[in-house]
Amino acid sequence: MGRKVIVATCCLNQWAMDFQGNLDRIIDSIQQAKAAGATYRSGPELEIPGYSCADHYYESDTLLHSWEVVAELLRHPSCTDIIIDVGLPVMHKNVTYNCRLVFLNRKILLIRPKLILCDDGNYRETRWFTAWHKSRQVEDYYLPRMISRQTGQITVPFGEALIATRDTCIGYEICEELWNPESSHIPMSLDGAEIIVNGSGSYTEIRKGYVSRDLIMSATARSGGCYLFANQRGCDGDRVYFSGDSMIGLNGAIVARATPYSLIEVEVITATIDLESIRCYRSLIRSRCLRASQSHTYPRVQVNFALSNDEDIFLPSCAPIEYTIPLPEEEILYGPACWLWDYLRRSGQGGFLLPLSGGVDSSATATIVFSMCQLVVQAVANGEEKVLEDVRRIVSQADYVPRDRRELCGRIFHTVYMATENSSLETKARAKLLSQQIGSYHIPVTIDSMVSAALGIFSAATGFIPKFRVRGGTTRENVALQNVQARLRMVLAYLFAQLMLWVRGKQGGLLVLGSANVDEALRGYMTKYDCSSADINPIGGFSKADLKRFLHLAKDRLNLPVLNDILGAPPTAELEPLDEGILVQIDEADMGMTYDELSMYGKLRKIECCGPFSMFGKLVHLWSDKCTPKEVAEKVKLFFRYYSINRHKMTVLTPAYHAETYSPDDHRFDHRQFLYNYRWLWQFRAIDKSVEKLENGRNNESEVERSSSARSNKDSRSSSFTRPSSRSSNNSLSGSLGSESHRRGVEVATGPVIENSHNVHICPAENTVDTSHMITPQHSDQIVNDQVRLTLNSGDCGEDRKRRGPASASLSASGLCLQKTMEQLFFRLRD
Repeated sequence: MGRKVIVATCCLNQWAMDFQGNLDRIIDSIQQAKAAGATYRSGPELEIPGYSCADHYYESDTLLHSWEVVAELLRHPSCTDIIIDVGLPVMHKNVTYNCRLVFLNRKILLIRPKLILCDDGNYRETRWFTAWHKSRQVEDYYLPRMISRQTGQITVPFGEALIATRDTCIGYEICEELWNPESSHIPMSLDGAEIIVNGSGSYTEIRKGYVSRDLIMSATARSGGCYLFANQRGCDGDRVYFSGDSMIGLNGAIVARATPYSLIEVEVITATIDLESIRCYRSLIRSRCLRASQSHTYPRVQVNFALSNDEDIFLPSCAPIEYTIPLPEEEILYGPACWLWDYLRRSGQGGFLLPLSGGVDSSATATIVFSMCQLVVQAVANGEEKVLEDVRRIVSQADYVPRDRRELCGRIFHTVYMATENSSLETKARAKLLSQQIGSYHIPVTIDSMVSAALGIFSAATGFIPKFRVRGGTTRENVALQNVQARLRMVLAYLFAQLMLWVRGKQGGLLVLGSANVDEALRGYMTKYDCSSADINPIGGFSKADLKRFLHLAKDRLNLPVLNDILGAPPTAELEPLDEGILVQIDEADMGMTYDELSMYGKLRKIECCGPFSMFGKLVHLWSDKCTPKEVAEKVKLFFRYYSINRHKMTVLTPAYHAETYSPDDHRFDHRQFLYNYRWLWQFRAIDKSVEKLENGRNNESEVERSSSARSNKDSRSSSFTRPSSRSSNNSLSGSLGSESHRRGVEVATGPVIENSHNVHICPAENTVDTSHMITPQHSDQIVNDQVRLTLNSGDCGEDRKRRGPASASLSASGLCLQKTMEQLFFRLRD
């Protein structure tokens, strides 16, 4: 029949600058696609050199080696009778572009440059590449001689075009073009492209697993057609983890999807697409047909090849699939575990070492390593030979087969509890119990002798002996004594990491793991070069609240009951002496703010782009139910003081798994200075002025209500003026105001003039009269109207607001506000 085609997309766990490994994985994916009967194969963005090459893209070697890989692909016997597109950087007319290269049977069909580059978050594409702005145009690209020898071609089309086969039409997007409001797939679909192919390099962020799925479903629902989305998987050498969420969409549904959070290096997914279903779907959308008939034409590369064949009647068409997006807790359970595995197997080290304190953060890191061991055991059980090869190399045993996660954990994971005189027996017991439940190689040590030796050197040199605050010392002494403990733990951690495998009679060294969360990094609540300084940190991109939720999940999912005790314990650094056996140092009290507040500060600072003044302006309303404006101001000032004082610590922050959108990592994600004027004089002054206005406005509001009440009693006794009914309309109120008896000049009492937030001048009620502030009759209506408008806009209803909520919330509340305001103005104008 010639209407059904099998298309393939894939996840590849590429590694930046590993051209040989990247080539092997590309060929593997092509072979798997052909074995599944596919006649089209697509792969991730920049899959040949690897996405995260960064400034290596400036090097001509990177471009040269990428073309050498293309030459290998062109001559490979598996790369025949299937259309293949791969990603690589290409220089055209001395400008480097991020491109897709499409070829078939040793002929290059098209080089398609990226139209829209991404510079959000960790992306810096315009640093290395230039976007192609010649819409619907192609130029001649002169191929390197080594490619011409393979293809027999001198030039090939370079630009924005479609591939027209004998049975369908194929268009291309590259990553960011799908996310952009002016996505390329819309005009291409209107011009007849039935299959849209997108090679992407999209990294994961917590709570964003649904984004690419929804974009693809939306794209195919509006335009119809098939959408092939290929994404990279794993850690390719940087802080980000590529989610590997490759999928295939068709007419508003997902019909195939890759396995999330998998250790498989090459995963190919296919779908059988009925081209007639695309054509029927589109023809039924009449508004789309009208726009398509008026669409501008793309250049087409004609290819004498069909994706379908005449014997496709026996091929079953694909059907929509349903799947759930992982919970944030599940994203923490599996994402960092996969990232750790890639880092470990590619680093050439023999395992991990973690200073385990028995608190939430270090326990979360240990639990993630245990989750990694479980994923490795499952992958080996599923027949993943590459995973088995890697684990044998790591443990230095050629015949080893991991069958138990605890046993594997004991081989590659080492934990050390470093106690001082300030450590409690409870944390020591929790650390030991957790190590037993996960199976890590655990060593408890006491480092008091190291601390005493360091302080002895200082005392001998200076003649001074510092003391803790609880023993009469100053704050400066107290902090210094805490820091020396923390820094010595880092020194000891690296000593153990270098020698523990030697002690156990094994080869290699260990990677030191950190355990500082994103909130503490934002606040700077860590000692510079303490045991938070490590080789890598799997939890550095997560908030404290998310880590707690993750441990609740892991407690049941991984069968670790000790996590319940760890979650119930108060978070503490245990760097100060106990007071009669009672813990005196609690993290939130020590920081001067809660972890929930820190999370809010982080989101406002980074995601909402707030400085001190803007942050105060938002929080004064968000926290109005629990804090006065002055209290909010002090909280904001305190945060920004600590943030600016400690910003320098971000320059040496341990490389961490990127997950949270408000991460303060200044390597690439959060570019800011690290030397601040921590007094923030101008910004804090603006906050103080706003607090003063808000407080004066509240005081004035109370004064007006008291004055109004007194005058109301007076008027009711004299009966000289009839108050409008609560059922009076705006017109009837205006009519009352229009009476001549209420158009006399207004006598304004003497006293300080207070300016409220609406720039309306109100004076405290006094018995004396200042005729210099008389308001003439022609101004009185304007004052009333302005006051009514300001009151409705602000939703300030006095006592009625307290009972009924903001005026904007209901019409009835607005009516009461209007009535009350008019009554008050009547009394003021009449007097």
